[in-house]
Amino acid sequence: MMSFSHSGFAITYGVADGNKHPEVGALLDTDQNGNLYAYCSGTLISSTVMLTAAHCDPVDPANVSVTFDPVAKNATAVYTGHFHAHPEYSPAQNDPHDIAVIVFDSPISGITLAKLPTLGVFDTLKDNGLLKGTNYTAVGYGGQERNFDGQGQPIIAYEDTREWSVQSFNALNKAWLRLSQNQATGDSGACYGDSGGPNFTGSGENESTVIAGTTITGDMQCVATNVIYRLDTLSARDFLQNFVALP
Repeated sequence: MMSFSHSGFAITYGVADGNKHPEVGALLDTDQNGNLYAYCSGTLISSTVMLTAAHCDPVDPANVSVTFDPVAKNATAVYTGHFHAHPEYSPAQNDPHDIAVIVFDSPISGITLAKLPTLGVFDTLKDNGLLKGTNYTAVGYGGQERNFDGQGQPIIAYEDTREWSVQSFNALNKAWLRLSQNQATGDSGACYGDSGGPNFTGSGENESTVIAGTTITGDMQCVATNVIYRLDTLSARDFLQNFVALP
């Protein structure tokens, strides 16, 4: 399965976030010239725990760096912690357990925390016919928009800036929530650079602080589908309960 790390997915046709989502941060690395860049995204769900994706594994899991600054490459506040991936993570499964947390060395203050969904909430919504027409707000760092090289080939531009976009419900299965990011139907979405980042329930005035799922994968040109890992499943909750209190 394709994943969206930078090696991640990044926001396409989105809006510069500024301080709209201060709880969303970037996992940092340095390029060959020593410059910072965001290679994945994540969300602060407790003062010491950030939620992200297992495939965002760093070079040194015991020393991963994170910033919550809107422009990752200009980060002034950098936090360090330990990366913990789901022990059963494997891409070659219907449920890949593509979920991880970063436990920070010290508590982070001054940032409002995101919330986790309750058990089975999306199954309940589906059973009651209430998923169709729902919207979700994706947030993340990495490539934005598609530029073109003059020959019609899409190119992702990386600015390492936090952005947000709105997507609509497409489909639900055991591990995944599939969201439309088709610009032709009014949606925007995620792309390379956003892996591990949140997809909040609702949009606009109806956007909540509840994370429906984390960005994991989608189509290669970032124009059709954002596939997010559900957080309301027993599988996800069994892992998360080791690090945070669950709703």
